[in-house]
Amino acid sequence: MVSPCVNICSIASSSGLCAGCGRTIEEIAGWAAFSDEERHAVMRLLPARMKTIGPSTSPATTASTELTA
Repeated sequence: MVSPCVNICSIASSSGLCAGCGRTIEEIAGWAAFSDEERHAVMRLLPARMKTIGPSTSPATTASTELTA
């Protein structure tokens, strides 16, 4: 399953988003149980979320890692 995880796991207290992938804690925890449609919906949101977080060394827009996280 495709995951935006880039192994930079740090939730920003100001936004509640992971600094590495842009997901919320709830999205990270539920990722494996999400349907493909739910995962794709979250993936579409990530580029805009990452812009609000700021520059990252591994932006979610380029992450396509085969993980179960």
